[in-house]
Amino acid sequence: MTRDFANKAAAGKGGGKKKAANASRRQSAPPAAAPWPWFLAGLLCGVFLCGLVWLAAQQPDTAATEAVAQADETPAPRPEMRFDFYKLLPEQSIDVEIDPEAMANTSAPRDEFLLQAGSFKQAEDADRRRAELLLLGLTASVEEANTDNGRWFRVYIGPFESRSALQSARNRTAQEGIDTLLLKRPATPAG
Repeated sequence: MTRDFANKAAAGKGGGKKKAANASRRQSAPPAAAPWPWFLAGLLCGVFLCGLVWLAAQQPDTAATEAVAQADETPAPRPEMRFDFYKLLPEQSIDVEIDPEAMANTSAPRDEFLLQAGSFKQAEDADRRRAELLLLGLTASVEEANTDNGRWFRVYIGPFESRSALQSARNRTAQEGIDTLLLKRPATPAG
C-alpha cells in the first residue's frame, strides 16, 4: 500500500478539523438497513401459511370416512346382469316399404355449395379476384347480379363435390387473406 507523505504533513497542520467534520457527518447519517432480513421474514411467513393450508386440506373428512366405513360393512347385493339382446336381435326383422316416387327423387340433383370470394362494383376488380383464385388452383367464375343497389359482379368458387374440397378451398383463401362466404343453392339440372 502506498502512502502520500505530502498530504500527511498537510493533514497534520490543519487536517484535524477536517477529520472531525467528516466523523460528525458519518455519525449523523443512520446506517442503511439491509433488505435481507425482511425478505427472509416474508418468505418464512409465506411458507408457513402455505404449510397450514396444505395441512388443513390433508385432514380427512369425518363424515366421508364414516360413510365409507358403513359401506364396507354391508355390501349391497349385485343384481345378476342379463344380456338378452344377443338372442333377440338376430331373430327380429323389420319390413320396410319402398315408395317408387321416393326412389325417383333420390336421383334428383342435390343442393350445391359455393364460396363467394367477393362482390365488386367494377368488372375489372372481379376479374382481378378471379385471377388471384386461379393462381391458387381454384375454379372461379364471375356472375353479374342486378340488385336494388345497382349492378354487382360476384366472384364464386365451386361448386364442390365434397366437404373436404370445400374446406380445402376455404383454408387456401384464408391463408391468402381472402374472406369467403359459404352459399348453398339448388343444383342446376344437367344437360
